[in-house]
Amino acid sequence: MTERLVQDLVQGTPEWEEFRLSHFGASEAAAMLGLSTKVKRNELLHMKHTGTPKEFSDWVQEHILDHGHEVEALARPLVEEMIGEELYPVTYSLGRLSASCDGLTMGNHLAFEHKQWNETLAASIENGELPEEHWPQSQQVLMVTGADRLIFVCSDGTPDRFVSIEIAPDEAWFDRIRAGWAQFEKDLAAYEPRDIREAPKAEPIMNLPTLAVQIEGKVVTSNLPRFKAAAETFIASIKTDLQTDEDFANAAATVSFCEKAEKELEVAKNAAIGQTASIDELMRTLDHIRTQLRDKRLALDKLVTKRKTEIKDEIVAGGRKAYADHVAALNAELGDVALALPAPDFVTAAKNKRTLAILHEAIDTAVANGKIAADAAARELRAKLDWYRTHASEHTFLFRDLQQLIQKPADDFQLAVNARIDEHKRQEAAKEEKRKADEAAEAQRAAAQAEAANQAQAAAPAAAAQSASTAPRVAEPPAGAARAAAPRRIPRPTAADVIHILAEHYGATHAQTAALLVTLDFQAELARLEAAA
Repeated sequence: MTERLVQDLVQGTPEWEEFRLSHFGASEAAAMLGLSTKVKRNELLHMKHTGTPKEFSDWVQEHILDHGHEVEALARPLVEEMIGEELYPVTYSLGRLSASCDGLTMGNHLAFEHKQWNETLAASIENGELPEEHWPQSQQVLMVTGADRLIFVCSDGTPDRFVSIEIAPDEAWFDRIRAGWAQFEKDLAAYEPRDIREAPKAEPIMNLPTLAVQIEGKVVTSNLPRFKAAAETFIASIKTDLQTDEDFANAAATVSFCEKAEKELEVAKNAAIGQTASIDELMRTLDHIRTQLRDKRLALDKLVTKRKTEIKDEIVAGGRKAYADHVAALNAELGDVALALPAPDFVTAAKNKRTLAILHEAIDTAVANGKIAADAAARELRAKLDWYRTHASEHTFLFRDLQQLIQKPADDFQLAVNARIDEHKRQEAAKEEKRKADEAAEAQRAAAQAEAANQAQAAAPAAAAQSASTAPRVAEPPAGAARAAAPRRIPRPTAADVIHILAEHYGATHAQTAALLVTLDFQAELARLEAAA
């Protein structure tokens, strides 16, 4: 388990600066999550990567920390009076995370964080709401110090301008901060400074001479030929094969220049028309030059707009790919199931971003937050998969819909899995019970048939003897008398006839009678009768 440590450091020393650079401070947490209004996440990454300890410490002091240490010292006694305990400034670390508290009680159960008086922040606190920008720092202080609560104060060091709100530890925020710093650490390890130059300035554009025309029924004086030559030379020199950033900067400036020149020509034309009713050559020349300028302006404007859209689309596509690659790697690790969560809204993130630096910052932050959410979802799926493999390894055939089922909350997922397995076991037990009942019934039927056969076999000899004793004897012919003619041949009975007659005679069933008959040796009986004859 990571140990919580008190750091014995003096602010401003090289050791302090090294500690600040190598640790992830609570004051940096809002920027890390993309929630800070002062510092962008990419700026924090860049300084962590490129800055020396002193450069980074000075940068944090200037861009992140509140410039109100004197005010903080004045506010501390007010808080101590409010809570009835003394507060001590202290720096804690928990692994690579750190927190420099404006104050902590001796028992470490209550922390104090101070912000210089700000009307907007104060009004929000008075309404019982701490702006989201301040939640990451407050929660990281609670997490790193282990305090039970934090008093967040906004004041100018006097009781008249002093508002406070109490913040309790929130495990959801703890998880979010830990996941955020984990992703930040990965991004920092892979960070490569991006070369984003300032927008190139357009080269000076050749000025056209001022068009001068004086008319008195006819053109009296005009520099139109010189103006036309200059305009055509300028138009011919305009570059339309745009490749570099400088080309696009020049094109954008040229668009503005052409638009301005068109308007000036219109003004000159209207002035000339005001001096005469019709000067055909002058008007046609002016219209010709203006049309050339307009066509060139529209073509350049379209190219510039197209290139801006392409650059924006490339950055957004890069963000989408980075996020998709991350999710694909997580899915490959999960194996049996895949993440099911919405991708970051890169289009909205890129909206109204006027510079490349701001656009990159917005997309990079969206990618980072998307990765954090994907990692959290993957952790949940891993936990559910581990439980599933332990409790349902022998029943995987029941879960063809595991991908959909595992997206449920953990408790609901476990309940659904257990219910399905229990139902399967119930059905299998019912099948087994029916099988055993069928086997018992079949055995009972076989025993009954065997018993009937035995009874029929035992009754057959007695019945045969009784039949023989009661049958009428045929009178023997007198000695010497001629034998009578042989009796006529009787019809041959079928097996069914024999069974029916015997069953009727003995009061047995046909099945019992048939079972008895197949046990009798009629061949031996026939041999005996023939021998007796």
